[in-house]
Amino acid sequence: MAGQTVKRARLAELLNEDLAREYQAIIAYVVYSQVLTGAEYMGIAPQLEEHAHQELQHALTVSRQIDYLGKMPTVTPKQVKVSKKARDMLRFDLQMRPTPSATTGNASANARRSANLRWRNSFGKFSCRSRTI
Repeated sequence: MAGQTVKRARLAELLNEDLAREYQAIIAYVVYSQVLTGAEYMGIAPQLEEHAHQELQHALTVSRQIDYLGKMPTVTPKQVKVSKKARDMLRFDLQMRPTPSATTGNASANARRSANLRWRNSFGKFSCRSRTI
């Protein structure tokens, strides 16, 4: 994959996938932070609220990049799972974090890494969850 060129439309498509995941995370963190109850979750709820703020900043940055590419940022989040059980919601949080697959995920990550070199001059370096775009 090294040296592969990514067309603007494909890069915008990949960034829109990331944006949909950012929206998903924002919604999940807002909901989870408000519905988790019990002494064992008292310290977790404020952290989830903080994560929601961070994800919003990520979404704004990714949206800016998509617009810069001349495309429309998506308005549709990935599906958010909820449950009446707090442990389930925490498990859902872990599951919603993307892990690259052998085919699409690695290509997507490599495309974003490649594009990152060009974006640093325009937007500066930034991170979205566990990945750098």
